[in-house]
Amino acid sequence: MLETYKQSFKQHFTDNVELSIFNCGQQRCEGGYTWGPGVRDHYLIHYVVQGKGTYTVNGTVFHLHEGDIFLAKPSQLITYTADRDDPWEYYWVGFNGACANRLVQQLPFREASPVHHCQNPERVKKALVNIFLSRGPEARNETLMVGYLYLFIAELMQEALALEPHPASSSSQYVINAIKYIQFNYSHDISIDDIAKAVGVSRSHLYRVFMTNVGQSPIDYLTNYRISEACYLLKNAKLSIAEIAVSVGFFDQFYFSRVFKKIKGVPPSKYLASLHQAALEKTD
Repeated sequence: MLETYKQSFKQHFTDNVELSIFNCGQQRCEGGYTWGPGVRDHYLIHYVVQGKGTYTVNGTVFHLHEGDIFLAKPSQLITYTADRDDPWEYYWVGFNGACANRLVQQLPFREASPVHHCQNPERVKKALVNIFLSRGPEARNETLMVGYLYLFIAELMQEALALEPHPASSSSQYVINAIKYIQFNYSHDISIDDIAKAVGVSRSHLYRVFMTNVGQSPIDYLTNYRISEACYLLKNAKLSIAEIAVSVGFFDQFYFSRVFKKIKGVPPSKYLASLHQAALEKTD
């Protein structure tokens, strides 16, 4: 049996608010090694170098092996477990930032399937390994890591294009264009009619292609995107809840609080308090 190991690097501070590395590493797991069930507060991507394991997202189990890659989103309930007889070895990178969600939307993952088998595994692996090899405490290291993260994301974007060789003739292109419109305009008072008009389809057709490709309606996607951005601002920006509400497209603070609680389970004030408490516990 191969010797197990784990090497990881965690960044404790960053000036890069657009896209930043949270952590990265590599691990050869022992049989049955499990993380979770639990949630992350950042995006996390694992690439399986060899071996097998399972990845569970909100109760759905996916079986993975060499060349597979899987995504965990912030606040998703996940578990990943190494096979007992042929435990996996993987590299990973965790990241976040103002443009992280926009970039992730262009990767080869879907709500119903957060896993992907790489068509060009060596290129994807090399880009991910370079992030880890560039690790370090200096500003130069951080810049290198973020640069390689962009290259890694670019490789995954290419993987996504390979899945849709003719996106212009597919309904998925309407979804891509709608998501781009949302990501650039979510802070404004936009409606689903505005999105449909920008994409060039009817409101009903936009609904159908969203349900087919994303698994949720356009309004649900827009709302979840706004709340996701609000969570980022609550964690990283020194703004009042009213200011954050306006910044993500809610012009009624009380309505924003109701929507936030519906999605996150707690109002924004309690969510912010939990962040402060977590920060204090880390310093103890």
